[in-house]
Amino acid sequence: MHLQLPLGKNGVKLSKLTVGSMFSGIGGICSAFKQAGFDISWANEIDDKACKTYKLNFPNTNLIEQDVHKIEPDDNLEVDIITSGFPCQAFSVAGYRKGFDDDRGNLFFETARFIDKLKPKSYLLENVKNLKGHDKGNTLKVIQKTLEEDLGYSFIPFILNSKDYGNIPQTRERIYIVGFRNEAKGGEKTSNFKIPEPIKRELNIQDMIDENSVEDKHYYKQNSKIYPLLLESVKSRNSIYQYRRVYVRENKSNVCPTLTANMGTGGHNVPIIKTDKGIRKLTPRECFNFQGFPKNFNIPLDLAQSHLYKQVGNSVVIPVVKRIATEIKRVINN
Repeated sequence: MHLQLPLGKNGVKLSKLTVGSMFSGIGGICSAFKQAGFDISWANEIDDKACKTYKLNFPNTNLIEQDVHKIEPDDNLEVDIITSGFPCQAFSVAGYRKGFDDDRGNLFFETARFIDKLKPKSYLLENVKNLKGHDKGNTLKVIQKTLEEDLGYSFIPFILNSKDYGNIPQTRERIYIVGFRNEAKGGEKTSNFKIPEPIKRELNIQDMIDENSVEDKHYYKQNSKIYPLLLESVKSRNSIYQYRRVYVRENKSNVCPTLTANMGTGGHNVPIIKTDKGIRKLTPRECFNFQGFPKNFNIPLDLAQSHLYKQVGNSVVIPVVKRIATEIKRVINN
């Protein structure tokens, strides 16, 4: 489905490629594709708090707020590209490593069901790096077989680290899988899709810090039981630290460690910094900065901090996905 737009030069009709976003969360992948010039036709998310943030930023997108198992992909959902950041717990080192035996892992097959029914020109899957080696590589082989042999798409997997490919000072390795319709046999050799090359990182930690977003509650006080440990360990203003229950770890690579979905659970995984005013956690807004969200991305003010940390930890690094989206558009348009 293409949305018809006004005529361009020489009377040629201009159109935007359309995207359907599965497991959209707060809209990280949608933001990247929108920045790359796509139209987000619809999105699906079941978490009501994530939906609240999504609707605040994509008021004109058809957001389907229900269990994906209950959605029947019909002609009304036809799009050019399907993106899917299907839940990654089943494939994560931190999870139970059950893969396709886990109901959460089976959500990949819901993505496959949508691709099968809607037959988009292309797809983009995003997941944790560990997906590549899960179950000695068998999990990825099943995904490849499904996409190539069953659905007739190419299968182009690659792992990118945001600090090397997104000009973002955060270590965040993710696997991305791209494919195009009717390219199954040739795979990457058939497609002229080019995996992004590393780029020089110009942004640093200080570029992500926003003192205007800091509330007093983010600072550690002298009455905190871990304050003496932090005072002893958190010395540099150019590093980011993490409290690991019994010790404090400094990230000496001058980037932020990987933001996690459980940052708000107990607070022990929220990165820590030292400023002129004291030692504090990164604010939710600063975490959004470390994921490459634009400054005008709206954060609901009435959501608990723990939910905001979870939402941003579950999201993607937008500049990395934007580069992939731009390349997908080039391939399709050519």
